Amino acid sequence: MAPSTSANAKGASIVVAALMLATSIPSTNAFVPGPSLTCPPKIPFTNDILSPASTTTALSAIRRGGGRRQPRKMAEVAPPMNAEIKFAEMRVSVPTKEGKDEALGVMSKQAALAKAQELGGLDLLLVNANSDPPVCKIVDYSKYRYAQEKKRKEKAKNSKATEVKEVKMSYKIGGHDYDVRLKAATKFIKQGNRVRATVTFRGREVQHDNLGLELLKKLSLDLEDICNMEGKPRREGRNMSAILTPRAEVVKSINDAKRMKEREKKKKKEESLAKRVLEQEAKTSAAKAAMDQEKTTIGGVLDGLDLEDDFDDDDDMDASLDELLGSTKVADDLFA
Repeated sequence: MAPSTSANAKGASIVVAALMLATSIPSTNAFVPGPSLTCPPKIPFTNDILSPASTTTALSAIRRGGGRRQPRKMAEVAPPMNAEIKFAEMRVSVPTKEGKDEALGVMSKQAALAKAQELGGLDLLLVNANSDPPVCKIVDYSKYRYAQEKKRKEKAKNSKATEVKEVKMSYKIGGHDYDVRLKAATKFIKQGNRVRATVTFRGREVQHDNLGLELLKKLSLDLEDICNMEGKPRREGRNMSAILTPRAEVVKSINDAKRMKEREKKKKKEESLAKRVLEQEAKTSAAKAAMDQEKTTIGGVLDGLDLEDDFDDDDDMDASLDELLGSTKVADDLFA
């Protein structure tokens, strides 16, 4: 029975395959559309098909080629002023020409705003909201903002972090080379900078790290009048280094010198401004004196002229012509 069963199954599979093949082949009696007279459909090229990966690459390329990026500017936070102030009463002050603040006392918000308008359309600026009563100042906000920005830049300039200079040497350094390193370290410290003294080792020289430690201690002792060593020398790989920091009196002398220089600069600026004002006043007074002198000269000339005598001279000239030509009828017709 087994051979007949397998033969029947094989025959059934052949019949099923034949039926599937017959259904997949289109019939010759079916309608087949003829060739179209229109343009053939466009076959998309690879450039027209943008995959997500290629799109991302293109966008990143555009971003990279977009030029140098500018730093993002921080939004300016303006203090409350004028109608933005929520307090009913406040202590008001106004700056003077000398750069000091003149207190106007405690007044209401409306009175302070009216005073600001009275002083030339200025702004009422909230300076300290935590005090009791709050402190406000009547200023021109544009000038106030410029002054604050100038102070901020000056403070940042003066509080700039000191640089860390480095002096390198070998533990076998000679006397002359050591003096050069000592001079350089002294110069850096007197400028207010910290100095990193480094001793380098090559190859098996690292076995003599005790000599490098003695050299750093010697350098610290030679500079003990102007600097201190921060902690102990530390070894990092083939280098041993120590940080030397200027003493407080050295930093104080540097700051005093900076302040003195700033005062001298400010004094020269004031003297130059006063000199320009004097020169302008001298030019104005000289021009006024020249104008007054010109008016005086013209007035004197006009006073010296006798216009009535000139008219009399004209009459005499006419009479002399009449006598010379005579009073003939032809002459009268000629000069009529």
